[in-house]
Amino acid sequence: MWPGQPFPLGAIWDGSGTNFSLFSEHADRVELCLFDDEEEETRLQMTSRRALNWHCYLPGIGPGQRYGFRVHGPYQPTEGHRFNPAKLLIDPYAKAIDGVVDWSQDANVLPYVPNGDEDADLEPDDEDDSAAVPKSVVIDDAFDWQGDRLPRVPFADTVIYETHVRGFTMRHPDVREDLRGTYAGLASEPAIDYLLDLGVSAVELLPVHHISDESFLADRGLTNYWGYSTIGYLAPHSEYAATGRRGEQVREFKGMVKALHQHGIEVILDVVYNHTAEGNHLGPMLSFKGVDNSSYYRLLPDDLRHYMDFTGTGNSLNPVHPSVLRLIMDSLRYWVAECHVDGFRFDLASALAREFYDVDRLSAFFDVIHQDPLLSQVKLIAEPWDVGPGGYQVGNFPTLWSEWNGVYRDAMRDFWRGQASTGDFASRLSGSADLYMSDGRDPFASINFITAHDGFTLADLVSYETKHNEDNLEDNRDGTDDNRSWNSGVEGDTDCAAVLALRARRQRNFLTTLFVSQGTPMLLGGDEIGRTQHGNNNAWCQDSEISWYEWKDDPGANELRDFTRRLIRLRREHCTFRRQSFLLGQELKGSGMPDVWWFRPDGRKATRRDWQDGEPVLGMFLNGREIPNPGPHGEDVEDDSFLLLFNAHGEERAFMLPRRRFGAQWALELSTADPAAEAGSAQYGARTEVTVIAHSIVILKRIA
Repeated sequence: MWPGQPFPLGAIWDGSGTNFSLFSEHADRVELCLFDDEEEETRLQMTSRRALNWHCYLPGIGPGQRYGFRVHGPYQPTEGHRFNPAKLLIDPYAKAIDGVVDWSQDANVLPYVPNGDEDADLEPDDEDDSAAVPKSVVIDDAFDWQGDRLPRVPFADTVIYETHVRGFTMRHPDVREDLRGTYAGLASEPAIDYLLDLGVSAVELLPVHHISDESFLADRGLTNYWGYSTIGYLAPHSEYAATGRRGEQVREFKGMVKALHQHGIEVILDVVYNHTAEGNHLGPMLSFKGVDNSSYYRLLPDDLRHYMDFTGTGNSLNPVHPSVLRLIMDSLRYWVAECHVDGFRFDLASALAREFYDVDRLSAFFDVIHQDPLLSQVKLIAEPWDVGPGGYQVGNFPTLWSEWNGVYRDAMRDFWRGQASTGDFASRLSGSADLYMSDGRDPFASINFITAHDGFTLADLVSYETKHNEDNLEDNRDGTDDNRSWNSGVEGDTDCAAVLALRARRQRNFLTTLFVSQGTPMLLGGDEIGRTQHGNNNAWCQDSEISWYEWKDDPGANELRDFTRRLIRLRREHCTFRRQSFLLGQELKGSGMPDVWWFRPDGRKATRRDWQDGEPVLGMFLNGREIPNPGPHGEDVEDDSFLLLFNAHGEERAFMLPRRRFGAQWALELSTADPAAEAGSAQYGARTEVTVIAHSIVILKRIA
């Protein structure tokens, strides 16, 4: 053993040997543990320590070597310390992790004896748990990127497809069976061809950082399918790899990114830096808790035995500590610089912005990202809430950030079930200027979505009014009751043709609304083919047919997919629907008309009373000649003008088209009531009536 270097942290192979470095501020000593193929363990004392990092260098140790740490120090939970060298620990900087926690082993991965006493965690357990704990792996970082570069798709052209590495291809008939559910499966030709044909520009992947399931899930025969249970911030989850677990998963992940980039598709990672898989004071010891509990976690100031919990998972990571903030930043930089990902969606991002207790938009976390020359240039998306007091922060994240717009989701769901005002609907449709305009952000700060992984799918949103989560084995207590859904007249499955037709039309309404809204659209993967979870609105633990996409050749699914493709193409071809500045209701470029004008079914301008108390029926004029932002080469930009006629009422409504100065002649672009109707198949003059049936949308394009 040589002394080695304190930086970089983790296991770094240089071609001759490997440097190991582990941060622990409060440890007394650290052992590096090497494992051979027969699980025999060799322990080596790491005697060098600098900058709070324990480090050493081992000549001859290289890629594929499995290792872990045993960290010695005080076991004093009431003082915030839980060191226990009987427990093997995963390297927080591991770039590959071999396997998952084996809950079938007798080994106790808890740092105490679980005897049922409320104070059980105050006494340490001396049972070795190495047989049950995944091993960190030394890797070779080399990869032939063949000149790959980030596509850097402008937000104006971005259409996000939220999906799951495993669920997307698990049942795809054209993906090779041995590749289904893996990074290689997502990189396969059938998968990429599907994404290209649909027209999306980015995949937003549910967590791929290495995952550790909760023990109670193993007892129930379930798994943490969504993956919001991170234990390795620099390691791609090994169970999504088809090629191996000893470094092969890293190359396979990079290969997936490279393949998607070759077709212009960006990769956005859903990342979970707000908590880890180690739970509360009664949770397992897998890594951070045993490396340095009081540094890595937020502890209650007056009760260091217990954790602050802004996440609902039992713990909260402590980004206020400089070494923990460094871990987060090193992780983000690694995924961009070494794995070429294009951006991040930050789970429960408000938890990261809590300097001490309150959410602070000027926290160190934001400061460090904003000054970073690499991270400040990728897509940064916040889930702008957590479960702590004051955690709902939609509209309050700083410049450079976009946000999942939960206000948009709620308003659109409410409008299409007749329970939101047209004023609320119009605000969200036009980009949520009330949330993002005052601090200098543009409409693309709003990530618009109707559905996401958490909650009903689109098909279920129009088919269920209450959750049906019995398969989660929690007596249907889990999952939200605030679904803002309407079952269209029958709960769940039905053979009624009228109900099925209404559900199909309502799905088209939601999709149309999403893609004509100003801002950045995010489509939940599978919604375009009517994917159902049979009323389960919290399928986090369902690695099964409940969550996997069903790629059946079904007329209804094919029709919905074709309609979604048509909507995405409409958005791509017309910058009227993806403006780079907010609509003002004013004339800016001398066209003689405002950029947007709202009207009632009688063709007259909507009034204050209409906004607040009117029927859920609204007309919108979008002026393609009033686009103030120049093109990429400074050129003036003009587009077609459109009329959008929305009817969320239970009866048909006749719209009188506006006066001739808005447009003398209009052609049908699409109708959610008649999805097969081709563009241009009907024409209407100014001041003529257009009947919009109940629960439907008609879009008209100006042709004269």
